[in-house]
Amino acid sequence: MPDRLRAPGFLGSGARRFRESGAEPVAPRDAATVILLRGVPDGSDGFEVFTQKRAATMAFAAGMYVFPGGTVDPSDSQTFIDWAGPAPAEWASRLALPVGPAQAVVCAAVRELFEEAGVLLAGDAPERVVGDLSDERWETARTELLDRTRSLTGWFSESGLTLRADRLVPWARWLTPEFEPRRYDTFFFLARLPSDQLPRDVGGEADHRVWLTPAEATQLPMLPPTLYTLRELAGYRDVDAVIEAAAGRDVSAPVRPVLEVDPDGAWLKLG
Repeated sequence: MPDRLRAPGFLGSGARRFRESGAEPVAPRDAATVILLRGVPDGSDGFEVFTQKRAATMAFAAGMYVFPGGTVDPSDSQTFIDWAGPAPAEWASRLALPVGPAQAVVCAAVRELFEEAGVLLAGDAPERVVGDLSDERWETARTELLDRTRSLTGWFSESGLTLRADRLVPWARWLTPEFEPRRYDTFFFLARLPSDQLPRDVGGEADHRVWLTPAEATQLPMLPPTLYTLRELAGYRDVDAVIEAAAGRDVSAPVRPVLEVDPDGAWLKLG
């Protein structure tokens, strides 16, 4: 993989404004994003990823194709909930975070996937994942999560749901460059699409959703971390191979892109 990526034009102009302003970098917020995977529907070789185009009205990454994701809710760091898979302390070691923030990052991945794609990594028992989500109660819960009248951990505790942390595998960690006005310390997770669920059009932040192979998806307008991730994924033959590769990846230190300008234009050097 290359050690630098072509920078979108707006990043170059943003870096220049930041340098001229003399401002201090904004503190990054913890965030999580989920790369949802499935086999090719016709049974042929390869796999597909789910991506969605952010609405033109969005303040961040408008018009760009992204994976479902968003910022962490700090309240999810303390509430005890039923949990299947690696315990929060194990996630803390893997993500290089304290236990509470690590739990909140995993909860953010599950919450944002449900909010933005209608896919829920949870079950009514540790060995199960919910199937049919067409009942109105699921949409009510999703809406309450969106408007923040209910937290994910609060909902799970009240409803007897078990968070399926074992359905998530960390893939990467990216830190937004210092010149950006909105900065995120984002953990990228992989998740296999549950067999009885399908992403659905839930409206709001995205106005187009599509399944594509990683190579096909790289042709869409994307921010550099998303594009780089898809180019990595394109080198694997199927979902099993990607999940297996993820198990050995080190996500303790974030990728820290730095803007460089040369006669060929603006680039993000990865470090």
